[in-house]
Amino acid sequence: MGQKIHPNGFRLGVIRDWDAKWFASRRDYAKNLVADQKIRGFLRKQLANAAVSKIELVRAGENLNVTIHTGRPGIVIGKKGEDIERLRRQVLDMNNQVPVQIAVEEIRKPELDARLVAENVCQQPVSYTHLRAHETRHDLVCRLLLE
Repeated sequence: MGQKIHPNGFRLGVIRDWDAKWFASRRDYAKNLVADQKIRGFLRKQLANAAVSKIELVRAGENLNVTIHTGRPGIVIGKKGEDIERLRRQVLDMNNQVPVQIAVEEIRKPELDARLVAENVCQQPVSYTHLRAHETRHDLVCRLLLE
């Protein structure tokens, strides 16, 4: 039997890059890791309708740079940048007043991004509504794909 390898670990540094780029001492590592997970969860919840594919976090010194890759940058930015400024203030409060910069990158072809395609499939109504088991499977698959 062959050796099993995690697909993300196999591709890191070659095809795919890290989602978070920072270095911390032993005492700060856990705190930064938990803060990153909270920030990602908060942004995914706030931007549920914005077709967010990836959130990158870079901690350089005392600054936090957040890059949001999205298929709908207009929803993230809002009118005259009001929504992104509100998000920046909320992330600033979550991150103990560490200076935060948020950048938005548009995904030119969202139909080629696997996460956005999975979200689109999950948002489509189930065609076999008379089958309860099918609905349950559809919900389970969608929940697993989007975690």
